Amino acid sequence: MKINKEFVLREIAGDYILVPVGNTAMEFNGLITLNEVSALLWEKMQNEVSLEQLIDAVLEEYEVDRTTATQDVEEFVDRLKETKILD
Repeated sequence: MKINKEFVLREIAGDYILVPVGNTAMEFNGLITLNEVSALLWEKMQNEVSLEQLIDAVLEEYEVDRTTATQDVEEFVDRLKETKILD
């Protein structure tokens, strides 16, 4: 899976913000705030990546069990699909 919309990730005062650019800015009104884990996943999804690779990235970066990492990754991916940022 890979992000299919035009967004730029910015870190502003310790917060991670997705800012729409290009044609997406015309279609998507607003900004998206990400937490640290979501920002990590977003960066990984700039290239083609599998769900399992995203889970492994969370496990490498944070002290969390596989079940929790899987739930968090699946929830993030589902939200991206709901907003049509990810097919």
